[in-house]
Amino acid sequence: MTEPTPAPTTTPTTTDAARRARTRSFVRHYLEMVAAMLVGMLALHPVWMFLFPLLGWSVALERPDLHTLLMATDMALGMTAWMRYRGHRWRPVAEMASAMYLPFVVLIGPLWAGLITGTTLFVAGHLLMLPAMLGVMLLRPHEYSGHPSGSPVRSR
Repeated sequence: MTEPTPAPTTTPTTTDAARRARTRSFVRHYLEMVAAMLVGMLALHPVWMFLFPLLGWSVALERPDLHTLLMATDMALGMTAWMRYRGHRWRPVAEMASAMYLPFVVLIGPLWAGLITGTTLFVAGHLLMLPAMLGVMLLRPHEYSGHPSGSPVRSR
């Protein structure tokens, strides 16, 4: 008679724990970048609202195509500051900044052609930005999941 095979253990391995830590770090980094983008918009938008009329550049705030690109710049600046603080190299920062602009750049053609409204450009551009950011992060998951302590660390 053979002995019964012991039931597999369900205790997590260090590999599972490490994977969970990387996943938490990845998600936290994504949320931090969204927060940094919001801070960039909230901090810089009032500056442009005050400064542009003084300089005679009000048209940048009146045209949806120019206004969305200005907002993308606000978000990219906030996100860039945070990523550099976190120790990321310029290449990943530039890739992530491109994710701020890409949805708006793609949608400006349909806006100019009269196929979408300025409101659609604003809303769709912001919504498409979130998966664009995720796509950039998934290209280099190690870049965005390697800071479990949350402290600034130089990326590799």
